[in-house]
Amino acid sequence: MKSSLTKAETEQLKFVKRMIAFIGDDPTRPGLLETPSRVVKSWRELFSGYKDSPKNYKKIFQEDVDQMIVLRGCEFFSMCEHHMLPFYGTISIGYIPNGKLIGLSKLARIANCYSRRLQVQERMTEQIAKSIMDLIDPLGVAVVVEGVHTCMTMRGVNKQRSRMTTSCMLGIFRKDPSARSEVLSLLRERGDNE
Repeated sequence: MKSSLTKAETEQLKFVKRMIAFIGDDPTRPGLLETPSRVVKSWRELFSGYKDSPKNYKKIFQEDVDQMIVLRGCEFFSMCEHHMLPFYGTISIGYIPNGKLIGLSKLARIANCYSRRLQVQERMTEQIAKSIMDLIDPLGVAVVVEGVHTCMTMRGVNKQRSRMTTSCMLGIFRKDPSARSEVLSLLRERGDNE
């Protein structure tokens, strides 16, 4: 019977089997027989951002709104490019429209687009802010990301309660201290159920 796998898929499975052997286990052990295909499938999802672009999410509405819009606590999962270990947390986004609104779910999809890659939190924060700025040209964009990095919590310095916060302020949020202060207070505001 001829295999239905492509050459690339066959190589991916072989790679995972070698990885299992490298860490000291037996890839032919019954509990690991299906692991290579599961790992390859999970990598397709975890790194789907490479096949995605923020330009896919430009559902824009023409609206005469000039008040701040904030999406707080959008969860994300990513992989540290230095150790290939997960980091995760929340992304909060604020912007002041300039005649255009972007669909709310599109903000979360843009965040996913960049988080589903090998990343560093600092760059991811800027990429999200700059792509929103490019898509809808608002008066300002603010992005705050809080992340837990397992490369710090489960190895190395083993600091389980450490969190990293990054921010990127563009447009009015970079230039106007009062606008910056207002957006930061909204992005960090906590409700009773949080």
